[in-house]
Amino acid sequence: MSFADRITRLPLPIDPARGRDAADLFSDLPPRLRELIAGAAGSSPYLADLIRKEAAWLPSGLDRDDVVADETQGLETLAPADLDIALRRAKRRVALLAALADLGGVWPLERVTGALSDLADRAVDLALRAHVAAEARRGKLPPTDADAGGIFALAMGKGGAGELNYSSDIDLIVLFDETAYAEADQMEARAALIRATRKMAATLSDVTAHGYVFRTDLRLRPDAAVTPVCISAAAALAYYEAEGRTWERAAFIKARAAAGDIAAGQRFLRELRPFIWRKHLDFAAIQDAHDMRLRIRDHKGLGGRLEIAGHNMKLGRGGIREIEFFTQTRQLIAGGRDPDLRTRGTAPGLRALAAKGWVPGEVAEELIAHYREHRDIEHRIQMVNDAQTHSLPRDPQALAGIAALMGEADPEAWCARLKTRLERVHALTEDFFAPCEAAAAMPDLSEESQAIVARWQDYPALRSDRARQIFRRIEPQLLARMAEAGHPAEALARFDSFLAGLPAGVQVFSLFEANPQLIELIVDICGTAPGLAAYLARHPSVLEAVLGGSFFAPWPGAAGLRSELDQALAATLRGPQGGYERALDAARRWAHEWQFRIGVHHLRGLIDADEAGGQYADLADACVAALAPVTAADFALRHGPPPGRGAVVLGMGSLGARVLNAGSDLDLIVIYDAAGAEGSDGPRPLGARPYYARLTQALITALSAPTAEGRLYEVDMRLRPSGRQGPVATSIQSFENYQRTEAWTWEHLALTRARVVAGLGPDAEDLGHEVEALRLSVLRQAGPAARVMPDLAEMRARLFAAKRPDGRWEAKTGPGRLQDIDLLAQSCALRAGDPARATLAQLRAGQRAGLLTPEAAARLASIWRGFWRLHASGRLLTERALDMEALGRGGQKFLLRETGAGDLAALGAQLDTEIREAEGLIDGLLAPAPAAS
Repeated sequence: MSFADRITRLPLPIDPARGRDAADLFSDLPPRLRELIAGAAGSSPYLADLIRKEAAWLPSGLDRDDVVADETQGLETLAPADLDIALRRAKRRVALLAALADLGGVWPLERVTGALSDLADRAVDLALRAHVAAEARRGKLPPTDADAGGIFALAMGKGGAGELNYSSDIDLIVLFDETAYAEADQMEARAALIRATRKMAATLSDVTAHGYVFRTDLRLRPDAAVTPVCISAAAALAYYEAEGRTWERAAFIKARAAAGDIAAGQRFLRELRPFIWRKHLDFAAIQDAHDMRLRIRDHKGLGGRLEIAGHNMKLGRGGIREIEFFTQTRQLIAGGRDPDLRTRGTAPGLRALAAKGWVPGEVAEELIAHYREHRDIEHRIQMVNDAQTHSLPRDPQALAGIAALMGEADPEAWCARLKTRLERVHALTEDFFAPCEAAAAMPDLSEESQAIVARWQDYPALRSDRARQIFRRIEPQLLARMAEAGHPAEALARFDSFLAGLPAGVQVFSLFEANPQLIELIVDICGTAPGLAAYLARHPSVLEAVLGGSFFAPWPGAAGLRSELDQALAATLRGPQGGYERALDAARRWAHEWQFRIGVHHLRGLIDADEAGGQYADLADACVAALAPVTAADFALRHGPPPGRGAVVLGMGSLGARVLNAGSDLDLIVIYDAAGAEGSDGPRPLGARPYYARLTQALITALSAPTAEGRLYEVDMRLRPSGRQGPVATSIQSFENYQRTEAWTWEHLALTRARVVAGLGPDAEDLGHEVEALRLSVLRQAGPAARVMPDLAEMRARLFAAKRPDGRWEAKTGPGRLQDIDLLAQSCALRAGDPARATLAQLRAGQRAGLLTPEAAARLASIWRGFWRLHASGRLLTERALDMEALGRGGQKFLLRETGAGDLAALGAQLDTEIREAEGLIDGLLAPAPAAS
């Protein structure tokens, strides 16, 4: 289809005579096209002038597929003086075609802004290269192999997003890659590139007899008041890392390497990602953006009543900037965790946010429609006289001219519709930026509660003015929710503990303000689970996981977790700010979020204690399995790859049995096979034994050392051969010899729970199969020994003498409790030579082998389940021994729900009865058989 065939709308000429004069220049063109030219020229003196100047070119230019490429072809060879004229001619033609295509509806908004942005990119690139080449010809630029002398221009703002408006200036940051030059040449290169940058800006900005190309603004560069127009990439990175502000982060959402050494520009933006995209959900950016909006309004005097005459379509109430801020601020909040949100364009950004649930889909589409309409009006304002303005005229006749360019014959009706749209945009965006501007009334508080609230101002989380400002807005809602809780005094006391342990408050308080549903969750946790509240105080960033969209999705399983963590670690290691230490931090952040998710799901009854135990085990498996190869790779950089076949990590105890709780540590042992190799081959080689000992220590550190993101797990290696005195890593030959000739019965009992959870080295999988076969062989050899049951009886006696039950509600330690049933179950697996690891499976193995009657096996299994629910649920609530009074009614209610008891008295009676019953059953099984008469 021709240009004329694609016309879908027509502007109206305010000055019909001027419009006819323009149309009469093209008597051979189709009538509808001439009508478009008449409407454009009749309402825009600027377009009328362009039509006259380019009358010879226009008929052939209308159907150009890529007018920018056509009009700038071959300009690379021009000297700067000739380039000045050629670029101005290209600007006239692109501007004229874009205006007619826009007014006639031939091009959509994206193509109009895209053509203007493409011309800007091409013009900057041509001018920059021309002046860099001139500096080189003068001998002022040291030699380099870098493209364009290593200089590059970043298109910022609308230019970076490909959204330039009709009479836009272009915002550029010009930098150079200092590594393109020898250190001794860098100052000379800097001076030459500064001169080239100034001349480039003049080439584009100066108004000559031929017009201008683009007004060029270089003030977005770092510390523009004191820095030259071109600085090194290293200096820019240092500035942003040390002093960068939220508005600069927002600006870089749209940044794009547009001219010069594009590869160097793209490297710079990759290195800048951690500054732009924060690892945590950044709700504090909302306040920064809101403050910026208010400052702009105050500075421009745009905060008054909304009137269409004189209204600023960019910065005014309900204008373009409000939609852009709305989009960019949400991108800043979540883009650090979700790369899909890092789009440059406003409409694509809104749609990406809607797809991820950050903006309701209907709100996103409504804002996009308003944004497109606003941009159309902005273009028509600027088309009138090619003025860099965004304000509608105050004069009624001039305002009617803007309506006419929009094809509207009734200016008053058009203004009324526009006012409605502006008010709607303001309402949608203001609710996001200032949802709590009007402070809610404080609820009535008891004297005791008032005393608690009064001391909050002295806590570290509230030490900054900004934190106090945000907290004042959310405090009434927090206290009101606590007053509505089942046990408000307990909830307030627990929240007080949470707040006291919080190291800083701005991010968390901003999170609560932007997401009131989190206030309900924190009140629920504080009213029920002090242990989980304490965990939150140590790791407040885990609250972000609730907002991530997958918090309530189905459990991914061990394989899904491992894959996700592998990807997170790989992304961290290859990132510009990556490295092994950063990977350990990433693993901790990731695991803390999943641990919090399990705890919340358990607390809210979405899973029970049995499911929680399996999920905690899946998570631990994924952490050990993912960190083991990362640790081995880092260790190998210094000492070479693992000698021989490598090593495997065995999960012992609760990890091996896959029954972890919220407070579990990890029992591990490491077995290696050097396969005859004497040592490693690396920069600092080690013998096989010290190699695996130090690699094991490195893995323990990776799992247990506190970093900036906290601790992952406590690790216990006392179950290795010879306990604390034995080496931390054991060769498979030594392990087999020890287990077959030296191990005590308790070590064989522990072996019934051993499970390979990770590998280190090339043949770790095969080694793991071999270790598992060895485990079963040892159990079948040792199980029939007559000493197993006497040794078990003796071990029970020593255990119970050394550690008595920890309080009235102890379900784990002591006769007839979890540990006692676990030991009996392990003896069943040992004596039966059965591979089962979990307690319930081992009891069934004992029944199959005739070691337990079906009745005894079933009863012990039932009692174990009840004790596990009490113990695992209690560990979620508190890190200490269960104290029902200290837990309060919220925690008591949770425990009663989990155990199925009607009240505490019933729970206590059931616990006492089942302890005695289990103890009696186990004592009977361990009693020596009567001597034959």
